[in-house]
Amino acid sequence: MRRRGMQQQQILLLRLLLVFVLLWALASPIISHTPTMTSSLPPTAAVSSLSEWRSARATYYAAADPRDAVGGACGYGDLVKAGYGMATVGLSESLFQRGQVCGACFELRCVEDLRWCIPGTSIILTATNFCAPNYGFPADGGGHCNPPNQHFVLPIEAFEKIAIWKAGNMPVQYRRIKCRKEGGIRFTIDGSSIFISVLISNVAGAGDIVAVKVKGSRTGWLPMGRNWGQNWHINADLKNQPLSFEVTATNGLTVTSYNVAPKDWNFGQTFEGKQFES
Repeated sequence: MRRRGMQQQQILLLRLLLVFVLLWALASPIISHTPTMTSSLPPTAAVSSLSEWRSARATYYAAADPRDAVGGACGYGDLVKAGYGMATVGLSESLFQRGQVCGACFELRCVEDLRWCIPGTSIILTATNFCAPNYGFPADGGGHCNPPNQHFVLPIEAFEKIAIWKAGNMPVQYRRIKCRKEGGIRFTIDGSSIFISVLISNVAGAGDIVAVKVKGSRTGWLPMGRNWGQNWHINADLKNQPLSFEVTATNGLTVTSYNVAPKDWNFGQTFEGKQFES
């Protein structure tokens, strides 16, 4: 009888312990085992297809300006040959982000001034150039691109799609949008000996990129450094090897293009890889 009583007490203790464990589990926060993606990208990296409209101002430059032949501060070269045409824009210092934003796409529309605006119109432009500040003038009196001004400089061909040219320095609204490009990402290889510079252009999706890696048939993946704009470089002997590229955009997405350049590639050549979804 005494043994049976001890067994009943043990069973009762076990039941109490199970009830305690169950209550503790219900009171505890739910722990998710779904992996999370962290990012050290800047706030502008969160590029949506329809970001909110913001206020800015815009001016234009004359047709056949020499900046169209050199591709401006982003280094895209001849913008027409590179496929950008006149749908391009130079950005003030507060927007340019030291070249990080090269390749990003913006939609602009004219606002407020009913004398000069063309109603119901907007234009989509790719960032290809930098509008340098002029500290000889105040930001509100001639220094259009001085901080903290949000300012856009367009080819006159683009400007006249949203406003009459006589408007001059126009109030506009702008927003970041996804880039839509024909064909794949283009890789133009330059350099000499073991120094390789790669211009990356025609990027869809976010448009601007934050990281690039290159791989030869005899190497692993090698990170490249930003030289300026969207020109990336590395000191490595990659001659006589087919080249692959891994490109990461500011929204965190990555596209890998394998064996883009054949084994017998040469400096000055351009090759086309895969593309981000637009």
